[in-house]
Parts: sequence; structure tokens; C-alpha cells
Amino acid sequence: MNWITNYVRPRITSMFARRDVPENLWTKCDECGTMLFHRELAENLNVCSNCGHHMYIAPRARFTSLFDGGTFTEVKVPEPVVDPLSFRDTKKYSDRIRDARKKTGEKEAMLVATGELGRMPLVAAAQDFNFMAGSMGMYVGNAIVAAAETAVKRKAPLVLFSAAGGARMQEGILSLMQMPRTTVAVEMLREAGLPYIVVLTHPTTGGVTASYAMLGDVQIAEPNALICFAGPRVIEQTIHEKLPEGFQRAEYLLDHGMLDRVTPRGKQRDELIDILRMLMGLPPAIKADLPPPATPEPQGDPVTLSEPAAEETAGLPAEAPKPAEPAPAEAPAKAAETPAKPAAKEADKDAGKTRAPSKK
Repeated sequence: MNWITNYVRPRITSMFARRDVPENLWTKCDECGTMLFHRELAENLNVCSNCGHHMYIAPRARFTSLFDGGTFTEVKVPEPVVDPLSFRDTKKYSDRIRDARKKTGEKEAMLVATGELGRMPLVAAAQDFNFMAGSMGMYVGNAIVAAAETAVKRKAPLVLFSAAGGARMQEGILSLMQMPRTTVAVEMLREAGLPYIVVLTHPTTGGVTASYAMLGDVQIAEPNALICFAGPRVIEQTIHEKLPEGFQRAEYLLDHGMLDRVTPRGKQRDELIDILRMLMGLPPAIKADLPPPATPEPQGDPVTLSEPAAEETAGLPAEAPKPAEPAPAEAPAKAAETPAKPAAKEADKDAGKTRAPSKK
């Protein structure tokens, strides 16, 4: 053993050692398989830049892109009794709730918030599909009722983003009772004359589709979102027939009159502003470009006075025009100069010949 093996080789090995890369840096698109960098994906609102597939987005991230300035205030929702039936299958229901809260960082499957959208007061609610598939239980029912009551109190419209697999089976009949309960909450908005807009995201199925998700004044869906009561495989196994391509997808429902429009996630904010201002009887929003900033004059240069504006000189007597100054007369041309010194000498000689001699 020498200094090469004891010192140099370990340093070289550590320099080229394999580094562990965090797993959340890259996300694979479920539709086209493209690997997407997490920062670029977040900037694009979790929409694949290659194929346009709309991936899962958390309610808080959705609200950040929806409300003015990304600021909103969470509405407190009354918390019901957890696990009223002491339900247990392969795992306790209380343990599933605990795991879902640890996974998402949220209390339950729906988040309600207030804020401003296009300088209009707005109440928004969004379901979290990562929280037990966004299933509708007593908490979700309480959240929708709280959202409707808050909207009526603030005289603001309600926008709901749905994403659920249906009613939560662990709560039994208590979860099914949320269907008529949420329907009554939507009726509160109609009696108050407030708009209720639903944005259906992938997937929206089961009892959610059969209740508040299809009761909006305007029904909007994200591209290629699955919207149904029973899934296509269940229907095929029941009727023993092959369903048409794109069945129960957003574009199929739009063509058959079940939706009002299909809007990509990046354009939903501007579209919601236009629709809500129209339904609230407000003038359309006008986007005005600010004038370009004045370029500062460099120091040391002479300042040139601009001509007075027409508004400033209006009503003042016009100044009499100044008489034209006569053009200066041209100076007479100078006589050509001849060499003075030789001529003077010759004149002196001639004068000397004729000059009388002086008397001494």
C-alpha cells in the first residue's frame, strides 16, 4: 500500500461516485410518455407541453393560478365525526384518512377559498383527487354548503372544480345523503340570483356527477376529461357492446349537448372572468396598454423647449408676423491690389529727377 492507493484512489472514486437524483425532478406524461421537468411542468399548470394532456393539479396550486395575485383566504369548514360507522376493510377507515392527510397535506378532499377574480369577489371550491380519489363524504358536503353560504353572504358567484370517483363507501348512507344536501345548497345560490359555474376535471364520476357537478349555470370541462356516472368498462360488461371511441369524454359530451364548452387549463381564468362579468351584469373587462415610459434626457445636453400645445394656445391672440428683414447689400468689390513697394520706388526716382535742388 502506498500514497496512491491510500489517498489518490479514494478521492477519484468519490469524485465519480453515483449521485442520487430526487425522484420528483421529472414526471412522465401518462398520455405520450414524455419526461417533463418539474419546474417547466409547474409553470405550464401541470399540462404536458408535448401532447397537451392535463395532469393532476392540487387545489392550492389551482387557486394560486385562478385568483388575482395568487392570493386567497381559506374558508373554514365544519368538521364532521370521523369514521362514524367504525368501518374497516383491509385497513381501518381512520387509518386511510390519516394516510391521505399525510400524502396531500390537506384535511379532506375539498378546499374552499375566497378572493378576487378580475377584481370581482369570488368563492371557489376544488376537490383533491389525491385524497381518497376525491370521494364525496360528509366533509365534502359540509364544504359545499359552506361555500354556498359564503357566496350568498358576500353576494359573490361560486366556481367549483370537480374531480371525484363518487361517494365515499366507508361512510355508507351518510355519504349518499350529501347528494340531495348539496343540491339544496346549489338552490340557495339560484334563489339569491348568483352564478354557479362548474369546471369538470378528469375524472368526475359517480354520485358527484349525479348531483352538484352537473347543476351549474355554465358547464365547462377540461380537454379529454372523463365525465360519467358509471365507467365505460362497467357499461360494456352490462350491455355486452363496444362503446364508440371517445365515449364519456369531454369532447364527446360537448358534441352531444351535455357541456357548454371545453377549455384548456391555461385559458380558464380569462374565460371565467368574461362569463362571470356577463352573468353579474358588469361591463366587459378592458385591457389597456400603459404608455411607454419617457426616456430620460442625458445630463449636460442643452434643453430644447418644445412648442406649446394647441390646448395651451387656444383663445390667445395670434402674434403679428415679424416684417422680413432686408437682405444685406453686397459689399463693393475691392480694387485689385498691386505690389505697392516697387511702384513707390519708381515714383521716388522720377520725383528726384524733377525736384529742385534744395538750398543749403
